[in-house]
Amino acid sequence: MEKRMFCEWYGAYYNAVAKILREAAKSPVTRQRMQEIIREQAFSESILAVEPALLSGRYPFLFPDGTSRLKHAPTMPLTLLEKRWLKAVLLDPRVRLFECGIEGLEEVEPLFTSEDVRVFDRYGDGDPYQDETYIANFRLILSALKEHRPLAVDVKNKRGVLTHMNVLPQYLEYSEKDDKFRLFTLGCRYGRIINLARILSVKYIEMEEKMEEWAKKYMEKPVINKESIVFELYDGRNTLERALLHFADFEKRAERLSGRHYRIKVVYNREDKTELVIRVLSFGPFLKVVEPEDFVELIKERLANQYALTGEEGIAEENNL
Repeated sequence: MEKRMFCEWYGAYYNAVAKILREAAKSPVTRQRMQEIIREQAFSESILAVEPALLSGRYPFLFPDGTSRLKHAPTMPLTLLEKRWLKAVLLDPRVRLFECGIEGLEEVEPLFTSEDVRVFDRYGDGDPYQDETYIANFRLILSALKEHRPLAVDVKNKRGVLTHMNVLPQYLEYSEKDDKFRLFTLGCRYGRIINLARILSVKYIEMEEKMEEWAKKYMEKPVINKESIVFELYDGRNTLERALLHFADFEKRAERLSGRHYRIKVVYNREDKTELVIRVLSFGPFLKVVEPEDFVELIKERLANQYALTGEEGIAEENNL
């Protein structure tokens, strides 16, 4: 088996395989059940890697009848490397917004700190994650989302004008490109999206009759803010793994078409369309968007603008457009 240093990506693989082997120690595991476990424990596209490895014997843990070759069910105690990685993640100010403690890791040295990381292609005016007001607002909003409670929010808009609004929180979203959290809401005439860094204060309020109507309408017919793209790729130069990691923060589904030829569907919010275009173009000729047509046209338009600025010939052909 190939040896890899622990990370959250392969940690999901290990947990999926461990659960399969625990069930296989009691009774044979069918291929369908194996797929269910992989989807529960890992990612939808993990079936492309884990299932073939187990069925072919590359992961030599199962007999042909689906029973385990191991005498004992697997356990997964944390190694020192894993503890150091977890300590590093838990020290991230964005993670600490969720009140995650570090009990049991006090004496562990983090694997890295924020000073060790240099991020490119990200705006430099991210949210103030260590500001006490921001932290308190975030945690109250998170509680309101869990309890389905409406909020009174005071926001300073782009022009510095104070705006008061009563809203129904719908969900929180993090933008990696902007390094900001956004709150999607219902019931406000000023707009659905609120940048958390612009919130001055927030508190619970009682559900008004108008909000109850909004909530009922939303439950009957949810507001659709999602779009999707479908692209195909050939898994050369480790393109499949790079693509899955690159789009890890989006909902997606991958399928093998033939050999090393794959099709991947990525679901995203409309507000992130420009960011998706940039990410897709970063793969050059190794990735080809096949639908929808309007997204293909956006890529062609961006390539044409790039050609006009750089004078590079054949850039569209090089990207299979």
